[in-house]
Amino acid sequence: MSVCASVLLSIGPARAAISTASPPTPTASAPVTATTTKPPVQKPKTQRPGASSPASVPAPTATPGNGKPSRDDGATLREDEKYWTAERMAKAVPVDAQRGTASAAHRRLAPPPPGTETGTYYGGIPQVGTFFFNAPETGDTHCTGSVVHSDKHDLVLTAGHCGVGIARAAHAIFVPQYRYPKTVADQPHGVFPVKKTYLDPRYQANTKAAVSDLDLAFIRVGANDKGNAENVVGALTFTPTTSFNHNVRVIGYPGSHNSQHQALYCDVATSRLSGFRQMKMLCNGFYGGVSGGPWIEDGNKVIGNVGGYNGGGNDANDDWITYAPIYGKDAVDLYNDANADRAPGPKPPYNPPGDSPKLPGGGGLWKHAKLMASGDFSGTGHSDLLVIWSDGEVTLYPGDGKGGFQPERQLLAPSELWTHPETITGGDFAGGNQFDLLVRWSDGEVTLYPDVGTLGLNNDGTQMAPKGSVWKDAVQIAAGRFVADSYVTDLVVRWTDGELTLYGRVGAGTFGQETQLEPPNGTWRNATLLTSGQFAGNQKWDLMVRWVDGELDNYVGTNASGLGTEQRIYDPNKLWTHDEVMSTGGYTANGLADDLIIRWSDGETTMYVDTRANRIGTEVMLVPPE
Repeated sequence: MSVCASVLLSIGPARAAISTASPPTPTASAPVTATTTKPPVQKPKTQRPGASSPASVPAPTATPGNGKPSRDDGATLREDEKYWTAERMAKAVPVDAQRGTASAAHRRLAPPPPGTETGTYYGGIPQVGTFFFNAPETGDTHCTGSVVHSDKHDLVLTAGHCGVGIARAAHAIFVPQYRYPKTVADQPHGVFPVKKTYLDPRYQANTKAAVSDLDLAFIRVGANDKGNAENVVGALTFTPTTSFNHNVRVIGYPGSHNSQHQALYCDVATSRLSGFRQMKMLCNGFYGGVSGGPWIEDGNKVIGNVGGYNGGGNDANDDWITYAPIYGKDAVDLYNDANADRAPGPKPPYNPPGDSPKLPGGGGLWKHAKLMASGDFSGTGHSDLLVIWSDGEVTLYPGDGKGGFQPERQLLAPSELWTHPETITGGDFAGGNQFDLLVRWSDGEVTLYPDVGTLGLNNDGTQMAPKGSVWKDAVQIAAGRFVADSYVTDLVVRWTDGELTLYGRVGAGTFGQETQLEPPNGTWRNATLLTSGQFAGNQKWDLMVRWVDGELDNYVGTNASGLGTEQRIYDPNKLWTHDEVMSTGGYTANGLADDLIIRWSDGETTMYVDTRANRIGTEVMLVPPE
């Protein structure tokens, strides 16, 4: 695949004169047919809650929770304060006591590479502190945690293997910015009693298996006499990421080589732990006790925590190499559960994205995948992926029906002309056994290219709307089967003024029967991406919407009678604001168009197989991140 904007190709006379100037500023009008306009409708002043500005973290609605039965915070705290004397805290053993040992069983395999940084002991920060708990297996134990922003201002992030111990322990407390040898009463911000623990049910403590990617936990802590934890010490921001290369500050409380029990930090660059959805960093001094410590980017964004493979370190438990899971979909799900105070529900077996890409090229290349369309362009009975690149090249990746792809086929060489499509979709509009491509150009023209798999794109196509038409205001188009019985011939359009329109039984030269699903409004102006698929698991199609704040919703049963019932998939969150291209097709063998493809901002391209009305499907990596 070449993405070279300097390579140009003239397609032919029909569209060779397309304007390269910026299109006129859209008006509030939207079409009734392909060639007529209607009077503008006054937009409502209301907005969808949360849609006006992206949220830093998801904000789910609170529901009943899980964990150990809660006692009165004050009574719990008084009991724990009596138990945790200054001497007990000083003598507590790390939950990961084997890290950094030099015993025969855990001696170093090799010294650290030359130039490896060494951590610095310091006074710490208020948001990071130490968990102390009395565990059945290890007795008085400690690990590291960090306060993260939440609706109730009472969540602390730590490692999953710390959470496993805390969930079974007695006298569990969190001490922000722990000070030795001060008593509980003299700690700078007080102490907070542990109330509930939230863990992914698939996680296994200190494993070296793939589920070590899930080594994180959220702990709900009770208030002390100063208030809730976040109100007292502030909070870091739990920040999902799909990439492995960052510059971070890692903070932890080592239990050895640390006579004053101080916090240790290291400013370091990260890279990927091969074969896992985890980062690694090299820095001397991260002995047992640092598990759960935050990996902080840009001063306040937590993008990982000490943990992962073998509890966060290599097989030799060296103090100079440390791992952390990255926060992808599973971490966001766990955060949502903890924030909403609900027990994580049953989940399918953990199936991490593999390291073998299913599409050629890496994230650096796929950042240039401007537009995508899914459909049976080859007439094989399953979907293919059509990509328009930023340099005007158009390629087709025939699906193999098993979630993979056959070799790339170039439909058009890079050209200036094909840098002008603004939105595309695939459907069976022309009445054949292959999907067609519908293109809305930057100048308002709409063109239908029939049987792309056979005829390619080096033809004039069928003009559906002329240059300068109201279709310049069609921001997104998504084909599906919302009205028609057998073929994908219906079209949902989101206009610049927020109107949402359904065109039933679109054909060559006609947009069929129009139905207004939503009048012009401010809410739907915030619908950033649209796609459609059989997410309800039947022959009817639903409309999926990614909003500007990262919220992801599915509208089940959308048809000519109106917009379907909203099913929430994700509340507003940072991760899904990085979803830049979205398409749905039938790439696997279940016969349904329910495999969601996402191209992320870092070029990673992911397929979510068997996505359903209220949940994302199993994640499969098609292209690794940059």
